[in-house]
Amino acid sequence: MTEGTTPAAEGVDTLTRLEQEGEIAADYLEGLLDIADLDGDIDMDVEADRAAVSIISDSTSRDLQKLVGRDGEVLEALQELTRLAVHRETGDRSRLMLDIAGYRARKRAELTELGTKAAEEAKGTGEPVKLKPMTPFERKVVHDAVAAAGLRSESEGEEPQRRVVVLPV
Repeated sequence: MTEGTTPAAEGVDTLTRLEQEGEIAADYLEGLLDIADLDGDIDMDVEADRAAVSIISDSTSRDLQKLVGRDGEVLEALQELTRLAVHRETGDRSRLMLDIAGYRARKRAELTELGTKAAEEAKGTGEPVKLKPMTPFERKVVHDAVAAAGLRSESEGEEPQRRVVVLPV
């Protein structure tokens, strides 16, 4: 807590800062969409103490899929560029999350299911369950799902081969 502020004021300051991050990111991404001549609407939110920005489209075209790329690789790169744009404006490191065309939301649902199934397998067999290598975002979602299922998990290995291991009780 900053000297002279109350816990409630600290929360408002954080929310305002995250909303500012979202606005900076939205402006940056709108410029990118204009340059690429792509249609998309920007949606901003604050989720789990981080700014969340989504690019969505009403059209049936798959233009936004170009911004997702294979296995979300382009999305990850755009997220980092957007975080850098926010950092340039604010001077603060950003943990902003970017989603494009619902890719990350769908991925989160798949990974939650994977984590739940791995937890069930570890409970059933009494053996650790090692999953395939994942990105930090993917590992976080799996760790959360395993914890919700009442088990522990840990990450092992070095990037880019870092993986989640679900531990039995």
